Amino acid sequence: MSISVTQLIKDQQLEDLNPEIPSESFITTSELVRPGIQLAGYFDYFAYERMLILGKVEHYYLQTLPEDLRNSRFDKIMSYPIPCMLVSRNLGLPVELLKIASDHGRKILGSNLNTTKLISRLMNYLEFHLAETTQIHGVLMDVYGVGVAITGKSGIGKSETAIELIKKGHLLVADDTIEVKRIGHDYIVGSAPDLTKNMIEVRGIGILDVKSLYGVGAIKNRTGIDIVVHLEEWDQQKSYDRLGLDESYRKILDVAVEEVVIPVKPARNISLMVEVAARNHRQKMMGYHAAQAFSDRLTEFMKRESS
Repeated sequence: MSISVTQLIKDQQLEDLNPEIPSESFITTSELVRPGIQLAGYFDYFAYERMLILGKVEHYYLQTLPEDLRNSRFDKIMSYPIPCMLVSRNLGLPVELLKIASDHGRKILGSNLNTTKLISRLMNYLEFHLAETTQIHGVLMDVYGVGVAITGKSGIGKSETAIELIKKGHLLVADDTIEVKRIGHDYIVGSAPDLTKNMIEVRGIGILDVKSLYGVGAIKNRTGIDIVVHLEEWDQQKSYDRLGLDESYRKILDVAVEEVVIPVKPARNISLMVEVAARNHRQKMMGYHAAQAFSDRLTEFMKRESS
């Protein structure tokens, strides 16, 4: 995964300090470098593939160096194929240093943010855009603040269930195709592709614009995926979980997500089942496991009966 410097400038509203140099380079990592040790002359280890951040400390350190030494060290930094350098606090760069950067074809950008805020903002931005990505088939909803991915084979009733949930005040994130990104170690976020954003397909009716039909309060751009609700046709030969003690999980981008299987048959209110699954998951996250509490109560009851 990579993101172009051109896109970075646009999204983060950065100032282009040497616009004569084209923004053709790409950023491939969310990690950043403050090149203080390189300005001091140490280049044995230099992570030049990362974006460079020049903050207040580096700026004033440059001013303490003799002009020839300052130019030579900056020239050496620019000789590496860095994606770009970003200067915080609108500090800018001396004309001769900008010329050195331009001679090497390196992009220099500026921001009015202080260095700490700039680094935090850039890392969050880059971690999201450079995150490992996949797609899953289903509907993604925000139900009581819980990210619920509804999966199942085509025609099982995922979109119809989503419409019922929207009518009850829950939020649509994606229908049919869910774009999933892994943020950090164990957090995944789902969103809709641009093509189908705010849209939902209902067989027999067609494509619906949820934003137009139900208002902006019925949609959400993205949400974390906390639980997967898998819909399948009721199988009389299959033994379904009736207690909830045996939790199952689905791996999405190597992140284990709790999965609940709901058998579908006439007269079952599936949207209600999804709401209950979301509430139950939220309750477990808050430290209360109803199935475990029932099991403990039953064990205690059996002990009393046998004594």
